[in-house]
Amino acid sequence: MTRPDENLSISSQPPAVLVAAIRKILRPLVRMLLTYQITYPFLVNLLKGLYVEVADQEFGMDEKRQTDSRITLLTGVHRKDVKRLRSELSEDINTPKNISIGGQLIAYWLGSKEFWDKEGLPLALPLRTAAKVTKEKTFDDLVELVCKQDIRPRVILDEWLNLGIATLDSDNKVQLNTGAFTPEKGFDEKAFFFGKNLHDHLSASAHNLTGNTPSYFDRSVYYDKLSHESVQELASLANTAGMQALNTLNKAALSMQQRDEKGGDRNYRMNFGVFNYNAVLNDQPADREGEQNA
Repeated sequence: MTRPDENLSISSQPPAVLVAAIRKILRPLVRMLLTYQITYPFLVNLLKGLYVEVADQEFGMDEKRQTDSRITLLTGVHRKDVKRLRSELSEDINTPKNISIGGQLIAYWLGSKEFWDKEGLPLALPLRTAAKVTKEKTFDDLVELVCKQDIRPRVILDEWLNLGIATLDSDNKVQLNTGAFTPEKGFDEKAFFFGKNLHDHLSASAHNLTGNTPSYFDRSVYYDKLSHESVQELASLANTAGMQALNTLNKAALSMQQRDEKGGDRNYRMNFGVFNYNAVLNDQPADREGEQNA
């Protein structure tokens, strides 16, 4: 990790272009905070704790104990607050069980050939009670393959139906609505992935910005001066292309995960994401048409 210059004073001015980028990043976040009535004082206290935590855990000097005074120098947080905050345990929230299990089930459904049709798409899965005669692969089979603990398939299905992740077709088969675990309903689920995905995207971008190598792939295509109809067509194209990319990565990752179970170092994780966004042009200078963002 790139560390700050030890001679850098906390009063030094950061590059103006970086401040402008941070302001741009924070604007939609502040909009969301205001929507949920999360006030400035609350955010300040949260940031203060995070400044101390990150400085303590990630900006230590080799073979030297991190001190309260040095953290104060790095962060600008008062030494008394640093001492108090370092003594408090961070309140990390574990992944909710239903999200962890749901993500694994969808990944296996999309990534395992035994649950595909002839086109490589996820099969509509009957419930076991309706599949005794045909011996089809069932939703119950999927749950039992992935979930090692005793969880009733119907409990998972009811949750998915409620969140809009799956539906029951006219033959009473379970149809997967989306190729990634992004429910249309369920605030807890959406908030979890909001944090997880933006954390990893920002981590990759910050890694690249600070000059660390090898860099992470981080590209986008952006155009302005488009009609509303064109934007809608491009959104549909982006959804199709994005799902194809996600399915390709999911199938490869599942295969490699099963291969790696045979032994070796398995301490790594990865995240590959796709997003699409559009908005009405404002008075800000437009980006150059067709330019790719590195």
